Amino acid sequence: MNHRAILAEALGSLMLFATVIGSGIMAERLAGGNVAIALLGNTLATGAMLFVLITMLGPVSDAHFNPAVTLVMRLRGQIGTGTASLYIVAQITGGILGVWVAHMMFDMPILQLSRHVRSGPGQWMGEAIATFGLILTIVGTAQARRASLPASVALYITAAYWFTSSTSFANPAITIARSLSDSFAGIAPPGVPAFIAAQLAGAVAAHLVSERLFSPRQETA
Repeated sequence: MNHRAILAEALGSLMLFATVIGSGIMAERLAGGNVAIALLGNTLATGAMLFVLITMLGPVSDAHFNPAVTLVMRLRGQIGTGTASLYIVAQITGGILGVWVAHMMFDMPILQLSRHVRSGPGQWMGEAIATFGLILTIVGTAQARRASLPASVALYITAAYWFTSSTSFANPAITIARSLSDSFAGIAPPGVPAFIAAQLAGAVAAHLVSERLFSPRQETA
């Protein structure tokens, strides 16, 4: 077991999710009711932090920070089942801690449930498309130009915040964590299962397509 990799997934998820929630709170407070400006602030902070975290922690754990990514890497034979399970636990646990850290920084109650309703076929399709594109970006860039992976993922998520109806959660762990924040970036708990189902469907579809598009990397034991 690679304890450093597990720690990297937990720490990276904590920092990423704290950024998503914290920048959403800051953006909403400063935007004066302009939702587009608030979303722009949330987007830029998230994209920037993704670039930093993938660059910094990629060499340690491959910087998944996302159970959908971990699932696809398991399907591709790049990690084992035990490691994948520990990654997912670390991502969810670290991510929830990140949400609580954001609440503490902005003097908000630590324990919350979101009331931000996100539901409906359009948003579910948005999550499936967002996750599909994210997985293709990761697999394709890792094959063709691995050094560009941090920038590719950061830029994809920056774009997906704006071209998808759901603002691109594209991550089951952050979907769970966002349900625990009654802030700009939150999602009401009843909407979580459908979002996660759409994300996993998009991830599996991207895996199947990537098998046809890109030659598989050498599997690890």
